[in-house]
Amino acid sequence: MSANTVTADDATFGQIVADSTPSLVDFWAEWCGPCKMMDRPLEELAAEKAGKLKVVKLNVDENQATAMQYGVMSIPTLIVFQDGQEKKRLVGARSKAQLEAELADFLR
Repeated sequence: MSANTVTADDATFGQIVADSTPSLVDFWAEWCGPCKMMDRPLEELAAEKAGKLKVVKLNVDENQATAMQYGVMSIPTLIVFQDGQEKKRLVGARSKAQLEAELADFLR
C-alpha cells in the first residue's frame, strides 16, 4: 500500500466510507492476479486525486463480513461510496484511463 491509500477492515470500514469525500474501495485478495494489476493505477489515482477521492483497500480474505455485506462475488470489485452510500460499482480490472473515465462524475 502507498501513503495515499487507506487500508480498511471490518471494524473500520463504515467509518472510513461515511465521509462526504468519495471513497473508491478496492475489494481484493493477495492471490488475485487481476487485483495486483490494479495496484499501480489505483496508487496513481490516489496520489493525483488526493483530497477529491479517497482510495481504500479491503482484503476480502481477511474481511469477509464486509465483502458479504456488499455482495462482492468476484474480485477485483471497486465500489464508490459517498456519505456511506454505494454510488457506483465496477467489477474487473481497469486501466487508469478507464478508471478516470468511469469515475469522472466523482472527480470534479
